[in-house]
Amino acid sequence: MQLQPKNKAIIFSAPSGAGKTTIVHALLEKIPTLEFSISACSRPIRGNEVNGKDYYFLGVEGFKKAINDNALVEWEEVYPDQFYGTLNSELERIWQKGNSVIFDVDVVGGLNLKKSLGTNALSIFVMPPSVESLEKRLRSRGTETNEKILMRLEKASIELKRAPEFDLIIENKVLNHAIDNAYQAVSTFLKL
Repeated sequence: MQLQPKNKAIIFSAPSGAGKTTIVHALLEKIPTLEFSISACSRPIRGNEVNGKDYYFLGVEGFKKAINDNALVEWEEVYPDQFYGTLNSELERIWQKGNSVIFDVDVVGGLNLKKSLGTNALSIFVMPPSVESLEKRLRSRGTETNEKILMRLEKASIELKRAPEFDLIIENKVLNHAIDNAYQAVSTFLKL
């Protein structure tokens, strides 16, 4: 994939429950030239999910083939045989329309994207006010088992240490302030 100076990307990363998805959705509403990058994954479709809308569902073998074919900008094996990544074709699809790509990815994925995209990307780490607030948010969702929440919190403690590797850290203590700060940073980067 050949990058052009106009091919811009915004990368949002954070531990699960920090509020990055809420901030990304707010920016998508405020900036019409941003388009969400749909990730690829190896897991099966759940419930009402739609291939090409929620994820590109490749299956384990399909994902491994995409790796071997160099069809991914970045990828990660989050848990054994649980792959997530970004297809080159997804970035090209968005850039061909003249839009900028916005990512909502985990910390390792965000750093991998920044490494691949270099100065074409602005990487933003969303910092939760505390690990306690993260746990409270994760538990209030009511979507995961205690074991899964503890696993996410353990991962979060490692991810928080990597925040300085991002271009910018935005603390999400007050959501509206975090959205405003993100909007200012993204607008400046995209020269809006």
